[in-house]
Amino acid sequence: MAVDLQAPASSTSFLSATTPPMQEKISEKQAFHYQGDRDHVKRQLGRQHIQLIAIAGCIGTGLFFGLGEILALCGPLGALLVYLHVCTVVYSTIMSIGEMTAFAPISGSIVHFVARWLDPAAGFALGWNYCYYAAIAVPLEITALTAFVGFWDTNPSHTGIYVGATVVGLFIINFFGVRWFGNSEILFATLKIMLAITLIIGGLVISLGGGPDHDRIGFRYWKDPGPMVSTLEPGATGCFLGLLVAVVPAAYSVSGFELIAISAAESKQPRTNIIRAMKFVVFRLVLFYLCSVIIVGMLVPSNYPGLSSQSPFVLAFERAGVKVLPSIINAIIISSAYSSANTCLFTASRILYGLGVQNQAPKVFTTCTKGGIPWVAVIVAGLFSLLAFMTVSSSASTVFNWFVSLSTMCGLIGWTVINTTYLRYYYGLKIQGIIPQGIYRSPLQPYAAMWAIFWSVFYILISGISVFWDFSASSFVASYINLPIILSLFVGYKLWFKTKIQPLSELDFISHIPTLEETGDEGLLLEKLSLFQKIGIV
Repeated sequence: MAVDLQAPASSTSFLSATTPPMQEKISEKQAFHYQGDRDHVKRQLGRQHIQLIAIAGCIGTGLFFGLGEILALCGPLGALLVYLHVCTVVYSTIMSIGEMTAFAPISGSIVHFVARWLDPAAGFALGWNYCYYAAIAVPLEITALTAFVGFWDTNPSHTGIYVGATVVGLFIINFFGVRWFGNSEILFATLKIMLAITLIIGGLVISLGGGPDHDRIGFRYWKDPGPMVSTLEPGATGCFLGLLVAVVPAAYSVSGFELIAISAAESKQPRTNIIRAMKFVVFRLVLFYLCSVIIVGMLVPSNYPGLSSQSPFVLAFERAGVKVLPSIINAIIISSAYSSANTCLFTASRILYGLGVQNQAPKVFTTCTKGGIPWVAVIVAGLFSLLAFMTVSSSASTVFNWFVSLSTMCGLIGWTVINTTYLRYYYGLKIQGIIPQGIYRSPLQPYAAMWAIFWSVFYILISGISVFWDFSASSFVASYINLPIILSLFVGYKLWFKTKIQPLSELDFISHIPTLEETGDEGLLLEKLSLFQKIGIV
């Protein structure tokens, strides 16, 4: 049955009285414990904030630094194939999380969905998994930032100074408020967008002979050293293994879109803006990632010495004989790394806050300032940034790879659980006869979610495959340690609280979900979508 979204403002949900009687019988013990009275964050992010964060919020070291490693692992064609495949999984997950967030834009969105529609134990485990994921990404970005500074300052004794200054700057922005965070991200996102477009256009000009040396490169490096390279074994087997090894850095570089769902609770007109922002991610994937992979593969040979430890974009323009531009590029890349660290700290603190709101973390994490800043959560999440001081005693590239492995595994686990939750959400609505009118729904579902689950599990299994050719205890632990951690959290919570997976017919699609009027999204009912908008391409 179709459901009228324009419920009275006094109602508890935008769903009307057509809800099946089964919903009314869900006891307080069975229902997911969402402590609505603890939710004190304010909706201060506007449309421009959400859209720019969606387009460029997570573009950082994964693209500007990690792309060199991917190119070295599998060659230009291999890198393109890996990114194409990973992007299909990312987009499938985007559609899943976009639909659920548009349905229920509330604090701790991802964690809340999993705990509400899958299992509270899974929500608890995923919440701490994502909190750790976002928090560990902060020192990762800072580590990369110090590596970029090394382009000018090669004195290792100065590393601690750069790390300390970055940490202080992150705390300042996150303590000034959501508007400061949003406005700073507008600046950083604009710089990153301009940089990416400049690199793509400039790279194309150089490849066609427009550089100072007037060398027409074209697809020369696709012939020598070749479109694909052997990594762990010689011949075709080595090329295939190279693709598998490259999955981890590729998945890391395109991850992070979940932050759009996290910011839903602090955005104006969340349903309208979140839906539009999610669709912008396609533009981001195609323009920034796929085009960058093609351009870099044309400009830098995959066997270039030191490719894995430097930005391939800086190398490309240096090799072309451009004098000043590499320094400008490096400066903007540093700002993008800072921006990504800023975004990750914001995300980690809001997840921790959401766990407190949902009674799955100490209540102290819900403490907010008068301006709505969860200051305790910001401090605790920010403490992870101090791990970046590890670069003082170890090389930046080594520490960076450890953090990438840890962070990527968290992201892949999250993708798997999110899409599994979506399937229960999808079939739960179907069984209960609920059809939310005016809310974004993709015609590719539920098959897109199934596709994402299969490949996310596959990525998890092969994430540490290179360790079995050149064994390293630290690399092995970094690749797989998150699996037993999240399993322990899930089993421990389930045994302690004796949680149960609710039947699809008893899933709660009513309580604590704001109406369209309450979020200012009444216009969704009047919005006419084109064919491309309906399938989520634009």
